[in-house]
Amino acid sequence: MKRWRALAVLGTAQFLMVLDTSVMNVSISRLVEDFHTDVTSIQAVITLYTLVMAAFMITGGKLGDMAGRRRAFAAGLAVYGVGSALTALAPALWVLTLGWSVIEGLGATLVLPALAALVAGAYRGRERAVAYGVIGGLAGAGIAVGPLIGGWVTTYLTWRLVFAAEVVVVAAMLCCVRWIPDSPPRSRPRLDAVGVLLSAAGLALVVLGVLQSGAWGWLRPRHVPFTVLGYSPTLFVIAAGGVLLWLFHAWERRREARGRDPLVRFSLFAIPPLRAGLSMLLAQNLILLGLFFTVPLYLQIVQGFNAFQTGLRLLPTSVTMLVSALSGPALGRIAGPRAIVRSGLAVLLIATLWLISAIRPDIDNLSFGSAMAVLGLGMGLLASQLGNITQSSVGEDERGEVGGLQYTAQNLGSSLGTALIGSLLIGALVSVFTTRIEGDPRISDAVRRETGVAVEAGVSFVSTTQVKNAAERSGLSPQETDAVVDAYTSAQIESLKAAVLATSGITLVGFAFTRRLPTARLTATAGQGAAP
Repeated sequence: MKRWRALAVLGTAQFLMVLDTSVMNVSISRLVEDFHTDVTSIQAVITLYTLVMAAFMITGGKLGDMAGRRRAFAAGLAVYGVGSALTALAPALWVLTLGWSVIEGLGATLVLPALAALVAGAYRGRERAVAYGVIGGLAGAGIAVGPLIGGWVTTYLTWRLVFAAEVVVVAAMLCCVRWIPDSPPRSRPRLDAVGVLLSAAGLALVVLGVLQSGAWGWLRPRHVPFTVLGYSPTLFVIAAGGVLLWLFHAWERRREARGRDPLVRFSLFAIPPLRAGLSMLLAQNLILLGLFFTVPLYLQIVQGFNAFQTGLRLLPTSVTMLVSALSGPALGRIAGPRAIVRSGLAVLLIATLWLISAIRPDIDNLSFGSAMAVLGLGMGLLASQLGNITQSSVGEDERGEVGGLQYTAQNLGSSLGTALIGSLLIGALVSVFTTRIEGDPRISDAVRRETGVAVEAGVSFVSTTQVKNAAERSGLSPQETDAVVDAYTSAQIESLKAAVLATSGITLVGFAFTRRLPTARLTATAGQGAAP
């Protein structure tokens, strides 16, 4: 059991990082009250955290290579603990932003890449597969359990208690960090400052554009800080980020050709299993976060459940994902990673299609819970393989760098999942609502025109009670009010189904990226070096 002590520390760190974000998401309404602000400001705080993570994850991996991974892991935990303490005590919104979005975000960029490399260094063969199964399962469990823990603490105590508890947990992990075996860096590369600036700015702009697409609009401007030639800035911001990333690629290639230490060795992308693994990590998080954006809307807005009740209904996903992820190594003795990942995608496809049928005005708890449990099974199968695939595809010297790429792919997937699925959901809501209004004889032409103007001004996913109150305040007759509410109720359900259907489509596309995954079954000595 002594050899698993390291995994206890590393797994706790992974769970903590994911739990933190989940708690913040379910605490939005309480944060608005406590800081006397609005939802937009709190969402900006959450967006900044994502931006910091995406922008500096690659740099965090390189710093781990320079300073030593265990040292980087410990330093990142210390920074993260300071951020948690500041967040727990935050008297004003700007302090919350500094503590959570900036300091905790920077701490995580040191912890996560080092964590991925330390797992690979501490275990070999089947033990490594088990370790990555645990890490992947705990990541998914944190996403699913976060709303349950955060919802209960926020509802009955205070959200500050979660961050105060994090400080205690971080302190305990720092006391146990010596349990983690470390291999000192064989060389001390110099940090590529230009590469850091180009990669950070490029990734930040891409993620910012995607995250803000729902508020800004893709082409037609909505709530925008500025316009470009009369259009929304979304695509222009993403394009600017793309240009900076192209310059980053050119700069890194130039440094590598001249024998200097690049921030990222793009020659690594010539390794097929690594390329496939990173693509699947991005797809996995895109699907998972897209669903965990959509499903809470269904439970809280349509069904009216509070944060704690919502967390209870997400619990089946957490349980089955952890069990499924832990079963990956056993499955690896009878099937290769490619077969297991493809099986996971097939299970995911079944789960999303089942979830579509379970989304209805009156929830069927058995059908919904079963669909969520199957979803966890599919996600767990992916989580049991992908971390091991990416880390085992390279040698010891590249693992910190690949850890940075691994978590960059996951953060990009999370951002894309939330933004793209959210944008599609709102688009479907508007389309179905407008169509139902147009085709309902109970609604007058004047009300249709007024509704059209309101829709053009922007639509949010709100409860039918709010729609009914707004219709009554506008002076609509009872008959027309009922018609508008009926149309909106149908639009809610259809848009939620469309969003989940989109994740089904992404799951199907994911099969195309599995061709280059390894096919060899797990052996006692597997995973000790570069994959063939």
